[in-house]
Amino acid sequence: MTFTSPLFLLALVPVAALAVAYMVLRRRRTRYAVRFATLPMLDRVAPVRPRWRRHLATALVLLALAAFATAAAGPQMRLRVPYEQATVIVALDVSGSMEAQDVPPDRLTAAKAAAVEFVRDLPETVQVGAVAFAGDATLVAPVTDDRALVENAIGSLEADGATAIGEAVFTAAGEVLRQAAASAPADPAGGTPGDTTRGATGGDPADDVGAVPADPIPARLVLLSDGFNTAGRSPADSVRAALEAQMPVSTIAYGTPGGVIGNGVRTQSAPADADSLRRLAEETGGHFYSAESGAELDQVYEDIGSSIGWRTETTLVTTPLILLGLGLAVVATALSLRWFSRLV
Repeated sequence: MTFTSPLFLLALVPVAALAVAYMVLRRRRTRYAVRFATLPMLDRVAPVRPRWRRHLATALVLLALAAFATAAAGPQMRLRVPYEQATVIVALDVSGSMEAQDVPPDRLTAAKAAAVEFVRDLPETVQVGAVAFAGDATLVAPVTDDRALVENAIGSLEADGATAIGEAVFTAAGEVLRQAAASAPADPAGGTPGDTTRGATGGDPADDVGAVPADPIPARLVLLSDGFNTAGRSPADSVRAALEAQMPVSTIAYGTPGGVIGNGVRTQSAPADADSLRRLAEETGGHFYSAESGAELDQVYEDIGSSIGWRTETTLVTTPLILLGLGLAVVATALSLRWFSRLV
């Protein structure tokens, strides 16, 4: 917690002084009653009551004063709040190596289940899309609010072909740019904001720097792969597209180092290219993860989901403290009237 006017915290000093003075006066009053009152009169001068009642009302008043003094200092807290709008694209490797069974029942089945659960648990303010990549990359579910559509698209994926990690990033970046242009104000020159089929240079929409509005919707790509890039443009080439789309890429290196594919007669190792995936994440502002089992993959997606779609902002908590102080004061007054027939 921080304070906009910390000097006002000095108001807590008189509150502490009142607490000390109260305790001193209570002790002196008890001694006086015992010294000068006759025993028959002692019950009327200092009647026996539960000790906690004697102090509770005063303690509540002192806490109320402390809350008011703290509120005067302008307390601020960093709170985790969801974005009003955000975009997440899930990219899954569906190359032939995803048929490896080092992650039971096989890599692809476990990955699809984890990805579906990840999509299901994202905040409602997040729109989701899905990209599948093997020898090429395909947008299997455009960015949408319809979670069922995305879940069904992920659930229907099948493994086959090579691995085109770079193409997956380009495809996701193009979808982010399309969404950003569609949500941007109309072009005064008469252009169509939603038309990002081709970039300004006539190439891939991810090559169009101007397609990103000044205040784009926050976007993130979560890419899982279990192998090396063997088709299309490289992950290194795709970094520029991700940066221009302002789309951090969080990568997951999936599978065990000893994972193999084959029919038992001819087998081929299928390790993930952790180094390339780590560089891709670092250079685009994302995070790198690795998972060698279904449980680890579930945990990775849970960790990513806890940060995606949320932001941390500094918020004044003056009003809650004032309301707390008022509440404490009202309760203290009510208890004092009930037990001692006086305000405090």
